[in-house]
Amino acid sequence: MARSITQLQRANPDMTKRSLNQLAVKRHSASAASSKPVLSKALHSRNAHKQGYDFDALIIAVPALAAFVRPNPYGNASIDFADPHAVKCLNTALLLSEYNIRGWDIPNGYLCPPVPGRVDYLHYIADLLAVNGKIIKGASIRCLDIGTGANGIYPLLGIQSYGWQFVASDIDPVSIDNVDQIAQQNPQISTYLQLRLQQQPEHIFKGIISADERFDVSLCNPPFHSSLAEASAGTLRKVTNLAKNQQKKHGQQSSQLAVSQVKPTLNFGGQKAELWCDGGEQKFLANMIKQSRDYASQVLWFTSLVSKSENLKPCYQLLKQVNAVEVKTIEMTQGNKATRILAWSFLTPALRQQWSTLRR
Repeated sequence: MARSITQLQRANPDMTKRSLNQLAVKRHSASAASSKPVLSKALHSRNAHKQGYDFDALIIAVPALAAFVRPNPYGNASIDFADPHAVKCLNTALLLSEYNIRGWDIPNGYLCPPVPGRVDYLHYIADLLAVNGKIIKGASIRCLDIGTGANGIYPLLGIQSYGWQFVASDIDPVSIDNVDQIAQQNPQISTYLQLRLQQQPEHIFKGIISADERFDVSLCNPPFHSSLAEASAGTLRKVTNLAKNQQKKHGQQSSQLAVSQVKPTLNFGGQKAELWCDGGEQKFLANMIKQSRDYASQVLWFTSLVSKSENLKPCYQLLKQVNAVEVKTIEMTQGNKATRILAWSFLTPALRQQWSTLRR
């Protein structure tokens, strides 16, 4: 979504009027050659990024991004997605420019999420919670983010996009502290966000949901690898593939940069909870489904991303065993990547309708 110079100045008050005007002139002169590449026609219809990135606006919001932007073979502005510094800077700019989130940062070695894909999850959750086709915004909706990570992406985007309340949990105190630091720089976020450290990693909901609490929905992006070695190998494949693609587009320099930064065994210290756990995604989902039964009347919808389609069948079988009343699978596609949201509820349609009525 393009922003006016006035809007962008509000987003970055440190920029001088002269700097803004210079960038405006640059935008105008380059407009013919810098049309935005479409990220994916499959992104949700409410996704602000479905028409691609407006790098001119993003650079005005975060001038440091300019150092990473260059034309791709089609003449459109882009970055080297094999460069983690470039990706992190892009996220900072996106979150500031589009969602007015200031001071977003993550410690070295922690997961840097793709904003368009993460906000898609929230848009589909909004559809799931809609009443008679009407999307519900505001603090009447309470969400629980399981494993928020150091990036805190779901509560940050959910609060800014829909005004929902969030409780965000994690087993890693560094992650909780980092999200707290981001929230403290954004009063409109800290008002609607509670952070809770899960001190018993074997539990997902116990110790986080108190006896008198109710949530409209729980969200989770589970760790999908089963070991550090598997996670490291996955990271190596991903970065190598990115490097090959970037080499085709930009030459040898990008490839050398990406390969030089492939040190997964050195950079996973803070990422264990984010990228891998014993048993991987399948076991994590099984534990979540089993434990969700104890909170059947306190959560309207339990949801989770499912990265591997082969993990759906055992989930369906287990949900039947724990007597889930309704199960939904929401397909999502972002570019060449396909994923899905698994959602389940232990409440009958009549009880879910009553919940919605009481929410008002």
